[in-house]
Formats: sequence, C-alpha cells, structure tokens
Amino acid sequence: MGKGSGRSHAENNGADQTATSTAAQMAAAKKMSRGWAVVFCGLGLNLALGVLYAWSVFAKQMTEPVAAGGLGLTKTEASLPYMLAIGVFALMMVPAGRMQDKLGPRKVAMTGAVLTGLGLLVSSLVQPGMLWPVLVGFGLMAGAGFGLGYAAATPAAIKWFPPEKKGLVTGLVVSGFGLAPVYIAPLARHLLEDYGVSGAFRILGAAFTVIALALGSRIVNPPVALVPAPTAGGKAAADAAAPDWRTMLRTRAFYLLYIEYTFAALAGLMIIGHLARIIAVQTGGVVQTGFLFVASMAVFNALGRLMAGMLSDKLGRLRTLMFVCLSQAAVMLAFPGLDGMVGFFAGSAVVGFSYGACLALFPATVADYWGSKNFGLNYGLLFTAWGLGGVFGPLLAGRIADATGGYTLAYYIAAGLMLAAAGLTTITKKPELKKL
Repeated sequence: MGKGSGRSHAENNGADQTATSTAAQMAAAKKMSRGWAVVFCGLGLNLALGVLYAWSVFAKQMTEPVAAGGLGLTKTEASLPYMLAIGVFALMMVPAGRMQDKLGPRKVAMTGAVLTGLGLLVSSLVQPGMLWPVLVGFGLMAGAGFGLGYAAATPAAIKWFPPEKKGLVTGLVVSGFGLAPVYIAPLARHLLEDYGVSGAFRILGAAFTVIALALGSRIVNPPVALVPAPTAGGKAAADAAAPDWRTMLRTRAFYLLYIEYTFAALAGLMIIGHLARIIAVQTGGVVQTGFLFVASMAVFNALGRLMAGMLSDKLGRLRTLMFVCLSQAAVMLAFPGLDGMVGFFAGSAVVGFSYGACLALFPATVADYWGSKNFGLNYGLLFTAWGLGGVFGPLLAGRIADATGGYTLAYYIAAGLMLAAAGLTTITKKPELKKL
C-alpha cells in the first residue's frame, strides 16, 4: 500500500510536471506567434508609409514643363516637400516615441496612418505655380504621419522578443519602409502617366489610409506577464535598468552615434531623393526609366536592413556599421563616372544596401546601449540626426545641380562624410551602466 501510494504520488508529480511543461511550451508558442504577427504588421505599415522613398519619381514629373504634364518647378523647389517631410518625420519621432511609450503603439500607429493618408489627399490639390498643397500635405501632414507610424512599429516588435533577436526583429520591421518603393515607384509612375500629379496623390492617399489603418490596429505591446524576463549580467540587464533620455544625453556614445547617423542619412537620402533626376542628367536624357532604379534600389535598401540586422547580432553593431560606411563612401566616389544602365544599377544597389543597413543598425544599437523600456523616446532623439542629414543632403544636391548642371561635387562631399563616420565608429563604445 505504501509503495503503491509512493509510486502513485511520484506518477502524479511527473504528470503535473509534464502538464506544466506542456502548458509552458504552448504559452511560449502562442507568445511567439503573436510577436511575429506584430512584426509583420509593423513591416506592412512601413511598406505603406514608405511612399517617402518614392519622392524622386514625383519630383521628376514636377520639374517637367506644364505642357508635358509637369508643374515646371526647379530641382530645388521639387525637393522642398521631400526635405520638409524628412525634417517633420525626424522631429515627430521624439514626441511620437514618448507617446507610444505612454499610450501604447496602436493609437500612435493609427493616428500616423490617418495623417499620412490625409496628407496625400491634400497634396492632390497641387497645380502649376502652386506649391503649398504638397508642402502642407506631403511635407507637414504626411511627414508627421511617417514619424508617428514609424515610431510605433519597431519598439512594439522588439518588446515581444529576447534581446538576442533585436537585430533580426529591427531589420524585419524597418525593411518595409525601405522596400516600399519596389511597388510604389512603378505604381506612382503609372498613376502619374494616367492621372497626372494630382490624381496620383489622390488615389494613393485613399488607398493608404485604409490599408495603414488596418495594419496599425494590430501593433500592440505584449502583456506585462509576457515580457522576456531579465537575466542577471546578460543582455536583458540593460533592458531592466532602462536608462531614460536624460541619462542617455550624458553619454559620449550618444553624440558619436548622432554624428555618424547624420552623415549616413545625408549621403543616402541625397541619392534616394534625386535618383530619377540624376540618371536623366548623367545619361543626357537617354535613360528615362529612373523609376525602375528607384524600385531596384529599394530592394537592396530592404536587404541591407534585414541582413545588417542579422549580421550585427553576430559581429557587433559598430563593426558592421563601419563596413557599410566604407562601402557607401566608395560608391559615392564612383557615382560621377556612371552613365549606363549596368553602372547605375550597381551604384544604386550599393547605396540602397548601405543606407538601409544604417536604419537597422542605429535603432538596434540604441536598444543595446540604453535598453528597450524607454526605447521609443531614446531612439526618437537619435533619429533627429536622420532628419538633419535628410534635410541637408537633398538640399545640397539640388543646389549644386542647379548651379553646376551636375551632382559631382555633392558626391565627393558625401564620400568625405562617410569616411569620417567610418572613423568615428572605431571610438564609439557602449556606456558602462554602473557609471551612468
């Protein structure tokens, strides 16, 4: 009786442990499934918001004569809505990061979706000699929408996974923004040909509002009980400490990263914002399919975000960043000699990959250095560097092109800045939390 009772008790304990283990495995699988759903909804939202990177297709049409269906703008004028959108996007990331940290990502993402769609609809009011609709619509409203949506997607996705997957998850989510021109560039080209500038903005605005709202509604933080537990001395320890923005701003690493991000954004967005026009200028108008290069560059932009994120999980963020800065500098030096289809394909591929890699490496580095709890606001502050580079890069290229008829000087300036950024990565070190 006693022995049987002992065996029965042991069997019951074993059954309980098995049941507990099975329940834990099911809970983990459910959490993982929900986490990946947030990742892919974030990727999809960025695919919609990535209309920003197809601006050069609109800008090229806007610089055409009115008789040819354009608006007769100068290259500099056609760059203004794009530069304004980048600046507002970057500035909005600071309050948007704080909002998503406090209110949750769903409300912020959905607000961004509405603002982006309405901004494109306002832009559809543009007429020859009337620049304000695209300045207000695309520059201010859509720019704010980009910031809100982008700020909500990545922090939410990161919180569903352990720190060891930050690079992969970040790369996946932000790859949507870079990949967007693959479909938006040829779609915009088709809409511009059939419906003109106003019609293209109107159709895109209506479609993006519906799609982005649906995706934004699924972007949520994990319940507190499902947040990965910190391990003493491990990567999650930084997440537990979670320094706030004041602490971050007292570190040398933040300012080095800020300079590196500014230089990387300047070089990348200078090409992205002018690519269709660059190809037309350097080929003497022979190649008029710049939108195809915008789309192909977007593929490499997305690949750079994804591959750099995964690679940096193994090799380290700063080592990977140094490599992409050097590759960007090299291609900038080669760009003045490009004049054919193959050359422009190769050049735009390297620019897209290198620039995209930076958009995965910097947020992952912020999460590594200062944790994910206050990631929204912390990364929002660093992201203003992207806005700074994004405003001055296209403006610099436009002014130089208007003054000289070409972009050569702009390429050399960008190459120098990328070499400087690569050098700075060698002295950028992770702050010691105990000293903060």
